[in-house]
Amino acid sequence: MTDLDRIDEHILRELSRDGRISNLALAEKVGLSPSACLRRVATLEKSGVISGYRAVLNRAALGTGFVAYLTVGLSRHTKAAREEFERAVLTAPEVTECHNTTGNVEYMLRVEAADIDAYKRFHTDVLGTVENVHSITSYVVMGSPKDERG
Repeated sequence: MTDLDRIDEHILRELSRDGRISNLALAEKVGLSPSACLRRVATLEKSGVISGYRAVLNRAALGTGFVAYLTVGLSRHTKAAREEFERAVLTAPEVTECHNTTGNVEYMLRVEAADIDAYKRFHTDVLGTVENVHSITSYVVMGSPKDERG
């Protein structure tokens, strides 16, 4: 684990808010010279603390405003069953997150679709065709008062 000081933490907060901030503006916000700030960011990138930059997309504007979280239980707890399930979700564009979890179910998914009909097609045609899927529980998102993904 990398030891971060308060300036590194400040840099990370600012970059999390705006990954396109210029080095000059970032340096001003964190109280460093531009060259010192650039060196710190490069060190954070090289150490893997910053693993990349991305655009945050407005899913509703793209026509995928329907969001649901799903828990998925498998009937068999074998490596082959997990691999089959993971192959299915890795190729499904509707799945934006897939997490292997502990507890009563094996997976938690975030699924984004155009509408309830598109979600139903995903539910039936993708998850419904995976042999070892034993249970699916859907939680439809009605609003997101806090979402730090963007």
